[in-house]
Amino acid sequence: MGRQVAASLCHWGAFEAVVEDGRLVEARPWPDGGADPEMIGAWPELVYGRARIRRPHIRRSFLERGAEAGGAGRGREEMVPVDWETALELAAGELRTVYRDHPANAVFGGSYGWSSAGRFHHARTQVRRFLAAAGGFTDQSGNYSWGAAAALLPHVLGDASAVSHAATDWDSIAGHADALVAFGGLNPKNWRVTSGGAGLHHMPEMVRKAAARGIRFVIISPTAEDVPPGIDALLIRPRPNTDTALILAMAHQAIIEGRADLAFLERYTTGADRFIAYLRGEDDGQPKTLEWAAGICGLPVGSLRELWGILRTGRVMLTAAWALQRARHGEQPFWALIALAAILGQIGLPGGGFCFGYGSMNGVGMAARRGYVPVMPGLANPAAASIPAAAVLDLLERPGEPFDFNGRRGSYPETQLIYWAGGNPFHHAQDLRRLEAAWRRPRTVIVHESWWTATAERADIVLPATTTLERNDIGGTSRDPFVFFMPKLIEPVGEARDDFAIFADLAGRLGCHAQFTEGRDEEAWLRHLWSATEARGAREGVEVPDFDGLRRAGHIRVPPPERPEILLEAYRDDPEANPLATPSGRIELYSETIAGFGYDDCPPMPRWLDPGEWAGSAAPGELHLLTSQPARQLHGQLYQARPHNAPAPIRLNPDDALARRIGDGDIVRVFNHRGACLARAERDAGLRPGVAILPTGAWYAPDPDGADDGADIERNGNPNVLTSDCRTSKLGQGSAAQTVLVRVAPVDAASRPEMKE
Repeated sequence: MGRQVAASLCHWGAFEAVVEDGRLVEARPWPDGGADPEMIGAWPELVYGRARIRRPHIRRSFLERGAEAGGAGRGREEMVPVDWETALELAAGELRTVYRDHPANAVFGGSYGWSSAGRFHHARTQVRRFLAAAGGFTDQSGNYSWGAAAALLPHVLGDASAVSHAATDWDSIAGHADALVAFGGLNPKNWRVTSGGAGLHHMPEMVRKAAARGIRFVIISPTAEDVPPGIDALLIRPRPNTDTALILAMAHQAIIEGRADLAFLERYTTGADRFIAYLRGEDDGQPKTLEWAAGICGLPVGSLRELWGILRTGRVMLTAAWALQRARHGEQPFWALIALAAILGQIGLPGGGFCFGYGSMNGVGMAARRGYVPVMPGLANPAAASIPAAAVLDLLERPGEPFDFNGRRGSYPETQLIYWAGGNPFHHAQDLRRLEAAWRRPRTVIVHESWWTATAERADIVLPATTTLERNDIGGTSRDPFVFFMPKLIEPVGEARDDFAIFADLAGRLGCHAQFTEGRDEEAWLRHLWSATEARGAREGVEVPDFDGLRRAGHIRVPPPERPEILLEAYRDDPEANPLATPSGRIELYSETIAGFGYDDCPPMPRWLDPGEWAGSAAPGELHLLTSQPARQLHGQLYQARPHNAPAPIRLNPDDALARRIGDGDIVRVFNHRGACLARAERDAGLRPGVAILPTGAWYAPDPDGADDGADIERNGNPNVLTSDCRTSKLGQGSAAQTVLVRVAPVDAASRPEMKE
């Protein structure tokens, strides 16, 4: 078979795969692409490692007694390998039974969109299409990344594009801004990942270019790690969850010093008068002064005065990381940032205004022409049922109970069957001890997975799925100029099949094959999807090869847009001709729509609201825990390919470590009333005292010798045994994982449980 080298794509970058005699032997970053070599180099272990699922499996008691076995054994019993026919017929039988005996919303279609950079083999789209064709299902609305912002921004700006894809170009920032103020920081580890994958990892270069021009960088974060290396930035370290107060104080200072651009507010916004009255304290008796904010943020008032000195003159870009809205009342810092930018009057100008996500992911602010990456179409869901993405635990715990979400009142259905393909809720959900118990309630759990994640271990039926290298696809992102053909380079490992093939087989057994496949196989679908890209190129005068040409070339580079993107530039140029899709057609600093919802946890304009569980309410000895993204993983992905001889690292300020008699490398117990996990201590002088940081990448591994629910102490350092399942608000219903208090104590080596590989 010889040696083959070909390019492909994953969420952590484009890469070259080296295949010898049909076996992947090496993966290396695509030349000049900038992807991380360690992450890319993990591919052979991902494909062939011990965690790989090679055959269909069924939980022992479920194989013997079917759904009558109940869910108590999930995660505890042996998983028995079986042939495909046995597994598929059992899965089809469970689907038939549930659809026959229950409403369609009793089937929950779980997924998350990070399983593949390919657009056809996109697990979330495939499972939705299949369940829609089969009869309907309960879907998830929104996401964990920026769920609160996705709900809020349409009320303020008319749509969610400012967080989903639109951002002022970095060249515009480098060419015109005098300062960039980053709430939540610009952590370079986050730039290793792009949703959909990328040919270029440009963010370090763009930041260096802006700094070289003399732009002043201000990083507002509890940790110095959020400052890009080599940048001479002002670091301000507030208490977590207090950014809204800091932003409001800057807005108040602009009002009282006469810096506010009243003409901009009059022409481009609505509700400014009510917001300014709140800033002045006319409705609550508390002006939002620098001194007021300093007390909330735990900062010297001099730091706030220094920040205001930077904001009050010149062209300023304000940005916030997505993590800021993953906290209780997480809608407020994003809304407040827009309000501050409006008061400064620079929205829609080159290098000025606001943007979201520069510090959250690679590709934000990249000059890229949109519309050339194919999109797999969905099917209408007959059940027309959905829950907020972060409400999986509520769905399972509270059947029949109502919920409020962005103006809609819904109720949680009684879930009989979970069908999960793509994603791992035992990574990204909160309060995992409760989820562990609630996961046992449904009649049946079916999972497609490539690896033995905690979710796969807690299934009744596990169907092994292929990886990117074992199938053909097309991948890319609107934040990158490249579109890749992703060739099948090796045969499926073991008996793995791709999601489309699995669903097509099941659809045939359920009588919906034609609706699901639309008469196309993988090859026909890829040609069909690419034809839309060809048509777009023809309309825009961009040269695009046909499908066979794309396959031969391996990738195309789409030319950049004719003009650099400036967020809301067209609206600023002519607000009458280009009104926003808000009720007023303007930027809404006060929303009558949100006021009409009557939510007690999301007022109709930006306000400071006490988060509840934060440093301001901490008892002696408690620390505010932040759960950041891991340095060289994508969420839980790649964990199985990394060496592990200790639990995940928890970073502590040296004073906090000393007070607890904790040294570098010590194994510690991190705990609160929700749960406990092990971690490995690292002292970090750049971290604000009173704050701890534990990344989210460790695979969930409760101690089997612990409590009856198998979750007495989690061994790998998964912080979601500690995080609360409370949501941002009734408006956004986003994850509020960054609002949590914990205690940390050393663990005696003789008493700690053995870590799980």
